[in-house]
Amino acid sequence: MAISLHTALIPSMLQVVGSVQKMVDKAEAYCDETSIPHAEIIGAKLAEDMLPFAYQVKSCWSHSALAIAGVRDGAFMPDMSPFPDSFEGLRDVLEKTASELEAISEAELEELAGKAMRFEIPGKFRLDFTGQDFLLSFSQPNFYFHAATAYDILRMKGVRLTKSDFLGRMRTTPSSEA
Repeated sequence: MAISLHTALIPSMLQVVGSVQKMVDKAEAYCDETSIPHAEIIGAKLAEDMLPFAYQVKSCWSHSALAIAGVRDGAFMPDMSPFPDSFEGLRDVLEKTASELEAISEAELEELAGKAMRFEIPGKFRLDFTGQDFLLSFSQPNFYFHAATAYDILRMKGVRLTKSDFLGRMRTTPSSEA
């Protein structure tokens, strides 16, 4: 049985956005409990040549809702605006992400699936895709990479997280056992 592009993307993205929202809350609580300045976590990196936690969280929006907007427009370019510098700002980005994803209908994504579009860094780089191939082979892997990197940064900094914190609320079926 074939599944729609919407089914392949939106529910799982919303699941992980919800888990990242809870990780942001746990990170802030950890800072407050341990007297670690918020900026230490928000600016934390796994490696010197990587971008910080705040960028990883913002990239969850970039590679989900913004990526779908890019397919609508026929082009996706990396968002180079500053990333949030507070836990409240990170929560705002994630709330915006969830709201934008929830507003995308199955019919709209199916309509965009075959649309020609490009990923571009103007003057430097260009890749041509169909909407479906862009979302499934470029944006979706990037989305999970940035969510996992945010999780990894928090673990590295001592925030008590488990695999369940990353998985978030799974879509399970009710048990047939009473």
